[in-house]
Amino acid sequence: MKKHLVLVGLPGAGKSTVGRLVAERLQTSFVDIDSILLRKEGKPITMIFAEKGEPAFREMERKEVADALGHEPAVIVPGGGWAAQPGTLDDAKPRGYVIYLKARAELAAGRAAPSGTRPVLMGDDPVVEMRELFKTREPYYAQADATVQTEAKTPEQLAAEIVRLAQTSAGW
Repeated sequence: MKKHLVLVGLPGAGKSTVGRLVAERLQTSFVDIDSILLRKEGKPITMIFAEKGEPAFREMERKEVADALGHEPAVIVPGGGWAAQPGTLDDAKPRGYVIYLKARAELAAGRAAPSGTRPVLMGDDPVVEMRELFKTREPYYAQADATVQTEAKTPEQLAAEIVRLAQTSAGW
């Protein structure tokens, strides 16, 4: 039986970019949780964080991932902090194959910071903040079913690697 593919990792690790490519290659749906929340709330993630706080945002995110896991198998991309919430990976694993896109903090910060849409990176030094995120989130990310190193790989190469994992380990 096919399992959902759930991509986790730091902001800027490439989850959305690679996830779209994987969904295209597997001819399945792509579910970007941040995009769903943006559409439902009618405001950017940074504003949801500012107005409702991180705990409320994480609860909204958790509900959207749970909803997505209840539908046909797809590529699901939650925000970078979703996997670092206690119990989320355990809840997802029965229906989803969780893949950690592992990126160095410096690389992820360089990709994430220019967008200015990541509330956890809004401080003075995005690289320092990303290193701190890596340190606190890595133990959670490491609980994924598989880890894919992103260093020196194109999005296309990463997508091909994830498609192989999907075919050998997630029933695709």
